[in-house]
Amino acid sequence: MDIKKIIDDSSRYLMNTYQRMPIVLRKGRGVRVWTADDREFLDFVGGIAVNVLGHCHPKVVVAIQKQAQRLIHVSNLYHIEPQVRLARLLVEHSFAGKVFFCNSGAEANEGAIKLARKYAMDRSGPGKYGIITALNSFHGRTFGSLSATGQVKFQKGFEPMLEGFTYVPFGDADALKSAVKADRTCAVLLEPIQAEGGIRIPEPDYFKKVREICDSAGALLILDEVQTGMGRTGELFAYKHFGIRPDIMTLAKGLGGGVPIGAVLSTEEVAGAFVPGTHASTFGGNPLVCAAAVATLQTILEDNQYLLEHCRRMGKHLSETLGGLKTEFPELVKEVRGLGLLQGMELSIPCAPVVKACMERGLLVNCTAENVLRFLPALIVQESDIDHAAVILSDVLKRLP
Repeated sequence: MDIKKIIDDSSRYLMNTYQRMPIVLRKGRGVRVWTADDREFLDFVGGIAVNVLGHCHPKVVVAIQKQAQRLIHVSNLYHIEPQVRLARLLVEHSFAGKVFFCNSGAEANEGAIKLARKYAMDRSGPGKYGIITALNSFHGRTFGSLSATGQVKFQKGFEPMLEGFTYVPFGDADALKSAVKADRTCAVLLEPIQAEGGIRIPEPDYFKKVREICDSAGALLILDEVQTGMGRTGELFAYKHFGIRPDIMTLAKGLGGGVPIGAVLSTEEVAGAFVPGTHASTFGGNPLVCAAAVATLQTILEDNQYLLEHCRRMGKHLSETLGGLKTEFPELVKEVRGLGLLQGMELSIPCAPVVKACMERGLLVNCTAENVLRFLPALIVQESDIDHAAVILSDVLKRLP
């Protein structure tokens, strides 16, 4: 295989929308991937929180193989058995009463925005369409989800954004209360943890206050769990850490264990705003992706949810290990923060050179918010993997100019 040609052809034929690392990944197993020239890497990016069971988990692979032999795609004009199984599992293990399937997190957030506005329109008329989101948030790159995103750098060049969105500081319940208007606000849309925004976690009582504010104003609470859902934080869904229940929740990333699927979950009452013709997705919830998602979810839930407990233990070990690096490099590492296996290390310098140096030594990590290293290993990661990653990272930090 001509690796240079692949990289050259990538530049020639693909739109230049990604800062790609100069490697060609060809194979993955568990928490490791291999390049086309057989270089091995410890993967702490995980497809950006997608590969929750690691690469090519046997149960997901077998589910895809069996379903591909049986039926790959049919329209949602017909009932789809794997889709029904997946919806039932999600409802049985969450607050929700109904589910809508789509193809990505951005699409899920688009669906949630539409559902909230339709629900408010049906009950309050055309004036109650405002949606409050948080500064530093990230909800996707379609126009609705981009308009909801509270970061100008993602919106630049695509103005004007859709009207009706207002942004407040994340974690500031007083600011939110001032922004919510009973006659104009239909929903509040927040991430339980701002992942793309630098692994920002609010105070423990913040979401209880948010829930009360929404209830007082007759506004829906939408939680974007695209990155925090599917066990990533040590609970199946992150809202369970905060003792509240949303009205709408969005999922994607880890839901399919590696294949593209998104979902909008809502209470039975709110779901009633969608009727035939109001929303749809040609590929949403097709048999192949739903079979993979069923296998993923069942694996997370089996053995008395052993994987979730394992995630909590490994998350604690990862946090403590990164904390040790903070002690070792106090001038470079400003803070370590996170929940479960969603951890961030804020540096005093831009982290792009650190990401590159880690890759050169066999560790794949990710940079977000310019100076925060983000760690997203699979739920199956072991202590030895975390320790190996820490050795590489320590060596990189030690050699920085």
